[in-house]
Parts: sequence; structure tokens; C-alpha cells
Amino acid sequence: MPKNGLRWTCCLAVMAGCSAMATTPAYGETLREALAKAYMTNPSLEASRAEQRATDEDVPIAKASGLPDLSVAGTHIEFIKRSANSFTAPERTITIGPDLTMPLYAGGAIRNSIKAAKERVAAGQAGLRGAESSIFAQVVAAYMDVLRTEALVALSQNQVDVLTVNLEATRDRFEIGDLTRTDIAQSESRLALAQSDMQNARANLIGAREDYIRLVGNAPGNLEAPPPLPGLPATVGEAVVIALENNPDLVAAKERVQAAGYDSEVAGAGRLPTVGLFGNYDYTDFYGTLGGPIASDFTQSERTANIGVQVTIPIFQGGAPAARQRQAFARETAAMENVIATERLVIDNVRSSYSSWQASNAVIESSQAAVAAAELSLEGVRAENSIGNRSILDVLNAEQELLTARAQLVTSRRNAYVAGFALLATMGRAEARDLNLDTGGVLYDPQVNYDRVRGQIFDWQRDPEPVAKSISTADVPAPNATIDISGDTGLAAPASTNDAVSD
Repeated sequence: MPKNGLRWTCCLAVMAGCSAMATTPAYGETLREALAKAYMTNPSLEASRAEQRATDEDVPIAKASGLPDLSVAGTHIEFIKRSANSFTAPERTITIGPDLTMPLYAGGAIRNSIKAAKERVAAGQAGLRGAESSIFAQVVAAYMDVLRTEALVALSQNQVDVLTVNLEATRDRFEIGDLTRTDIAQSESRLALAQSDMQNARANLIGAREDYIRLVGNAPGNLEAPPPLPGLPATVGEAVVIALENNPDLVAAKERVQAAGYDSEVAGAGRLPTVGLFGNYDYTDFYGTLGGPIASDFTQSERTANIGVQVTIPIFQGGAPAARQRQAFARETAAMENVIATERLVIDNVRSSYSSWQASNAVIESSQAAVAAAELSLEGVRAENSIGNRSILDVLNAEQELLTARAQLVTSRRNAYVAGFALLATMGRAEARDLNLDTGGVLYDPQVNYDRVRGQIFDWQRDPEPVAKSISTADVPAPNATIDISGDTGLAAPASTNDAVSD
């Protein structure tokens, strides 16, 4: 075989290898595993859970205002200078005894404070669902970005190999007078551009892998193709209806409106009377100093007790109660407006994600047709070039068109999956309970901690010392741009939307 013919054969073999890469199965880390790791170790998610546990404590704190307050006080007094007219005053005393206070009526402030705290717990639990969905959406995007950039690096490396063979073949044909110096310059230019594109692709791959490490906690291994997404809606209208019912951010906003309403009631209670019960018991000892020179005539210790009801009727407080209630009304109005703003945002996100998902699916179909046509075109242009009917520039352009079509196909598959998952997240269907994650145990349930603390009344009960649960990535080696071009890029075939992620 002639030397230049051998190089064209090598060039075709390289292209065939790139096509085979998209169909060879590979085994490694799955998307479900990545989501499970993020669920168990992501610091942002762990922080959101801790914040929710702090919110849970607002309920027992509010309840404490309506419970008895019991304390013991002790006082020791030294009378350094006594009145000249007092002949029986003691030199020193000690008094000790318990004091009890019990609120009976506070104008509804305590009751409404408890209700407001409970509504904020519900809002926080919904917000925690939103935080979980947000982290999962970021993990899915990072996972798909790694797959996409790996595929783009493979394509760019393949393009460099192809153009290198092209350049060698062009030089061979120049030596025999079949081509000109211009053809060599064109081939050299395209190769240089391909090499720079490859360096950019490698840098993007390192960035994508770093994002993955930040979210998941470990370096991405050989990532498998993602599973099909579950429960994607048939129409955008269906998606909007589901999102308006289930979106966690919208649910949280509505719960905050209820809490703000109770806060307004609490503020208004500042103008109403309060009624409380009190009682105390005191023991006093005069250290034998009561009565001075006739101390023997006096009892040197005594015990007293009293009980009573205290009624406080506010008359004038400088306008503070009215200001607090106006402030509470303004915050309640703001909470109402935030519900509408959140609802608008949810509708916007649903429609945008649905449109992106549909558009990406259409682009996938077009890109598949473009790849098939570009492959056929390149084969024909090469054949025509071999008999002198096409120039080297025509071959280079055909190769670039094929690369562009393949890159667009890879990107559109990534975009379709990310948009589809974002749509599920906005609909409130992208949480751990929906994805059947294998977390090695039960899923985190914020209600468990709330049930544990809401009835606690013991002052000395405490939790263990705080310890961070998430893992550091300081020991994770810096990623590189190395890829296994013999394996599946993970974006070889579009996923069906009829099966669940957990399948």
C-alpha cells in the first residue's frame, strides 16, 4: 500500500475508534451513588439540617413562657453602719428561700407565640426539602458536566490525532507534487487550533471534576451513564399544577405567612392586661445578733411564706405596643408578597426548565441526524479528495463539521438531563424520598428531632457536643484531565423518560 494511503487508513481507524467509544459499556460510579454520598456528607445540606434543629427549639422556648418559673435565692447582709436610734437591729442576716411565679393570662401572647414557632418549624422543614433538592440538582449538573467534558476531551484528542494524520498525509502528497504549500499551511493551522481546543477542554474537565469533589466529597471515578428520569410531565401545564402544590419553597413561604399572622397577634397582646400567680417561702437567720444586748429576748431565726395574684393593666407605654403591631402587620404583608413572588418564580422555573428540556431533546434528534450526515459527508469528501475533485480545505472543513456535530450532541444530552432534573426539583419531586437512594440506613427525617425536643422541660437536658458530620476534601488529590478513551463517555445514548432514577 502507498505511504499516503496507509495514513488515510490510519485516519479512518482513529475516527472509527471515536465512534466505538460511544457504544462500549463501562462500569463505575453511578449517579445514585453520587447523590447518596452528597446526601450523607455534603456540608451545606448538613448545615441546613442543623439550622432546622435550631428552629425546632423555638417551640419549647415559646412554651416555657407559659410554664411556672421556680428559683431559689439566698442573700447575706452585713450591716456595717446601723442607725444610732436602732438598738435592736441585727449586725448580719442571711435569707434563703424559693420563689414561684406562674403566668395565668398574657392576652394570648404565649399561645400565639407557640403557634408561630410551630409554623416556622413547618416552614423550615419545607425549606430543608428545598435545600435537599437544590443540592441534588447541583450534583446532577456536576455529574453531567464531568461526563460532557470527558466526552469533549475525547473528541478533541481524537480531532488532534486525525489532523496529525491529515498533516502527515498532506506532506507526503506535497513531496510527490500532488499538493501545494498552501495545503500544508491549512492543515498546520487546523491542527494548531485543535491542539488549543484540546487544552481548553482539559482545563474545563479539571474544573468540572473540582465541582464534583466539592459537592460529593470525592473525586469522580469512571462515571456511568445516568439512569432515566422518573415522572417527567406530559405538558407544561401539568408541571405547573404539580409545582404549585408541591414546591418546597412555595410551601415554606405559605407557612411563614401563617407564622407572621400569629406574630401580629402577639404584638397586639402588649396592650392587654396580664395576670400571674406568685408565691415564696423565706428562711431568715440573724446569727444571734438581733436585739443587740437583749438578743436573748428575740427569736434569732424566722420563716415566712406568702402567696398572691398579680394583675398588671397597661395604661401608657409610649406607643410601643402600637408600633410593634404595625411592624408585625408590615412583616405579615411582606410575607404575603413573598408568597406571590415565590409562586411567580416557581412558574418561571417550571416553564423555563420544561422549555429547555423539550428544546434539548429536539436538539438531540437534530444533532444525531447531523452526526450521521457529517460522517457520510466526510467519507465522501475524502474519497473525492483522493481523486483530486476536492481540496484539503474541503476535507478539513468536513472534519470540523463532524466534530461540531458530535460536540453539540454531547452537550444537548447533558442539557436535556440537567433541565429535566431541574424540572423535577421545581415540581417537588427530586428529593431523597423520590429517588430511592441507597444511604445505608433510613433517610433523615426532621420530624424526629422536633418530636424529641418539643416537650422537653428539664433545664439540664443537653445534647452531645457539636461535631461536624461532613467530610473535608483537603486530602482529595487534585484532579487531572486524564480520561479513558476506551470506555463509555456516559452521554452515548439519550435516556428514556419513562423509567425511574431508582431502576
